Amino acid sequence: MKKYYLDFEKSLKDFDDEIQNLISIDSESEKLDQLRNMRSEKEKEIFSNLNPWQVVQLARHPNRPYTMDYISSWCDDFIELHGDKAFSDDKAVVAGIGTIDSHRVAIIGQQKGRNTKENLHRNFGMMKPEGYRKALRVMKMAEKFNLPIITLIDTPGADPGVAAEERGQGYAIANNLMEMASIETPILSVVIGEGASGGALGIGLCDKMLMLQNTWFSVISPEGCASILWQDSSKAPEAAAALKLTPKDLMEHDICNMIVYEPTGCAHRHFDETLDILKKAIVEEITLLKEKNVKDYLHSRIERYDKLGAFREL
Repeated sequence: MKKYYLDFEKSLKDFDDEIQNLISIDSESEKLDQLRNMRSEKEKEIFSNLNPWQVVQLARHPNRPYTMDYISSWCDDFIELHGDKAFSDDKAVVAGIGTIDSHRVAIIGQQKGRNTKENLHRNFGMMKPEGYRKALRVMKMAEKFNLPIITLIDTPGADPGVAAEERGQGYAIANNLMEMASIETPILSVVIGEGASGGALGIGLCDKMLMLQNTWFSVISPEGCASILWQDSSKAPEAAAALKLTPKDLMEHDICNMIVYEPTGCAHRHFDETLDILKKAIVEEITLLKEKNVKDYLHSRIERYDKLGAFREL
């Protein structure tokens, strides 16, 4: 993949260019080691003090691993299942059965594209009603065969088009929430990129939520929030700070249960390492969920979501 630098990390590009030039001249130069050390220090400095808007930008980075990257790395035997048995196959969501280490699981994840053609094919990761029905169909299959469910969240929201609304977009999301609340098998949701609005929530109701370090999860995107509050989408950075959408913020409110830390330099610079780190975290969490042997999933999930809010009489 072609390297892409965000505005706040462009100082690394200067180091990378200089290092490549020096390698082509003298790969044994002492200056090369100095440059690499300086670059490493600069990288630590940049990524140790990110603001919420920079986290949002990193979550959207086109070189981050996507759902299919994780599945290809984790599962040698993944079988993708297609269609909702009612309308069509939504390419914005990948769903199927596979094995991670010794754990047989159902995996459902939103998939974006890396170029215009792929994004049009995948609808930019925005699911339609048939996508939510497909996801639920696979979840019901997992329940029947007692397979843990893993959902990988990475979407700017549900498809907002007229056709999706005509086919019952709101109902499809609401129905998923109702069904997932009582489905009798463990559900582990992992935010691997951006998680916006009902588009993320429609496959995000869970027993435990993990978030990669540089991801976000919120009721609305920063741009959407800024457009509503200030009629100015350019105020997205201020909205990102106000929304409290980073994993650290969400841990404080028990929405996120665990932050999976990315290597220094983030997932887009350490692609394979991130795949392995998240796999290890997921295997550990699946093992723990299985050991709990919960019988009443409805009660346990009510307990989890009860803690997220409070009623106060005025």
